[in-house]
Amino acid sequence: MIRELLDRFAGMGMRMPSPAELAEVAVALGLAVLALTIGVVVGRRIGAQVAGLWHRIAGEHINGIQARLCRITRYLIVALLLSPVAGGYAWHPPATLLLGIALGLAMALAVVEVLRGLGLPRLATWPMGAIAFTSLLSKTMGGLGVIEALLARVGFDIGTRRLSLLSLLTFLVTVTIIYALVRIANRLLAQWIGRAKGLDPTQQLLGQKLASIAIVTAAFFVGIDLLGIDLTTFAVFSGAFGLAIGFGMQKTVGNLIAGIILLMDRSIKPGDVIVVGDSFGWVNKIGVRAVSVITRDGKEHLIPNENLMTQEVENWSYTDRNVRVRIAVTVAYGCDLELAQDLMLRAATESPRVLDTPPPNVWLNALGENGAAHEILVWISDPESGVGNVRSDVLNRLWKLFGEHGITVPAPRRDVLIRGGPEPDRR
Repeated sequence: MIRELLDRFAGMGMRMPSPAELAEVAVALGLAVLALTIGVVVGRRIGAQVAGLWHRIAGEHINGIQARLCRITRYLIVALLLSPVAGGYAWHPPATLLLGIALGLAMALAVVEVLRGLGLPRLATWPMGAIAFTSLLSKTMGGLGVIEALLARVGFDIGTRRLSLLSLLTFLVTVTIIYALVRIANRLLAQWIGRAKGLDPTQQLLGQKLASIAIVTAAFFVGIDLLGIDLTTFAVFSGAFGLAIGFGMQKTVGNLIAGIILLMDRSIKPGDVIVVGDSFGWVNKIGVRAVSVITRDGKEHLIPNENLMTQEVENWSYTDRNVRVRIAVTVAYGCDLELAQDLMLRAATESPRVLDTPPPNVWLNALGENGAAHEILVWISDPESGVGNVRSDVLNRLWKLFGEHGITVPAPRRDVLIRGGPEPDRR
């Protein structure tokens, strides 16, 4: 039976592996299993330490990679162990194929884990893993020349340039790698700048914005150079296209520059309490396009950066966070004004958010139609918590004190004169 099977394979042009080749396959399989075992053990022990080091370097910015570092370490160790094994000995084709598959799978899984950790969708990560697997397998089996020639053959010419599957794959791989590097560099620089003790929060935010712009610009020119794109070919088109984009993105660029200027002159900083038109709240974030202002109602207003440069803005915490609150109180005539004023000061002093320095004060503003108009002046240091609740607390305390000491608040009174009515009966 075995002899007939061998004869049938020979008749089909296929050759059964020799005993020496089978022995090499067994050795290669054993080495692949050994590399996988070492990768699992070392990845489990060292992966946690690498994750801790990564957390100290990158902080909370790239948690996706930190959770996958054990698996990434495992696959990279397997690939590093199998690479010299596959290339350091002249294996027969069956063993070479086995080692190439194991090496390609390890590297493909490492690539997928890294890209998934950076937040790329599966639709982008798995094709990159497939490309890594095919490249390493082909290189192990004797080179990429055959595959490159096949991919270069499928395409068409546009002028002096040829568009093929090879150029398309090269473009996709280059863009994906540059995107991943830019994403990592942006977050690492943001973390390092955020840890700089010599910079205040506004300077840190400005540094992060400028570093991000510099990284994206450098990545663009590096990508153009790697892809071999000649920008002089598009000189006329790019000029017209750039002009159109300039008009269309005028507001966007203006908001970007306005945001950078706001961060540079530090007139508005994250945490400031500002009033812009009808919007009152504290600055949550200064973005590329707009400033996020959170109101006391929990609503988040996105105000374009340009508006903050051209409109009048009240910044309650520009140089000092202390804000004065005015509280109007009217006391009826006939009451003891000196006692009423003492009670006003007492109510203001007992309010928990009112500062002792500067101290509260009471002014008699006018002797009005219905009573003596006073104004209580108090200072607070946390305007982001609102001013209406301070006014309400002081008035509630004052109402109780007035009631305890017999001080009354005047009620409006109007005398109505009716003309042209029936004469009253004087009998």
